[in-house]
Amino acid sequence: MSATMSSTARRSTVAKVVGTIGVVGAAAAVAGLGTFGGFTASTSPVDTAVDAGTLSIDVSQAGSSAPIPATAGRIMPGQTYSFPMDLRNGGDVDLSRLVITSQASASSKLDSDAEHGLQLSVRSCDVDWVRSGDAWSCAGDVVDLYAGPVLVDQALTGARSLTAGGVDHLLTSVSLPTTGGNALQGETSTLSVVFTGTQRGGTDR
Repeated sequence: MSATMSSTARRSTVAKVVGTIGVVGAAAAVAGLGTFGGFTASTSPVDTAVDAGTLSIDVSQAGSSAPIPATAGRIMPGQTYSFPMDLRNGGDVDLSRLVITSQASASSKLDSDAEHGLQLSVRSCDVDWVRSGDAWSCAGDVVDLYAGPVLVDQALTGARSLTAGGVDHLLTSVSLPTTGGNALQGETSTLSVVFTGTQRGGTDR
């Protein structure tokens, strides 16, 4: 049995929230002025400068800027593969929502069986994860962001990268329960994990 996970990162600075394959980049839109009917009078011009905020999230190998091709290889019942990675809000605006979505580009019973197939967990720490043998530990504050079937489309409540400049030191783990029996033997799935950020709404000024 084998499973492959991949994630790519791109940035965008267009004037609306835009999703891309892999990690999402986007930019804040600038609010326009409303118009109303009636009599008008004009004042002297008032010089005004407006800057658009930048929304940018990146995911990379823990402690580096390298992209993440993560290959689990042959997984056995009761086995877990873990991948440390950093999810970073590199923009200057907060996010209102951060969603993790995983899809199978090559599907099998490993991902289609939500109960006995592959399970995914995503944990965040405020410092790097450290490996000792087969175990991973974090000396800081750990937040459990997701635990469930490997195919997911869910908001990550409590993620640190919701805040501009915030970083989630993630430990993403894929495991295979012991309850699947021989029906999952020899199955292969290829998975793509995407983090999508949506900007927090602005206020009138």
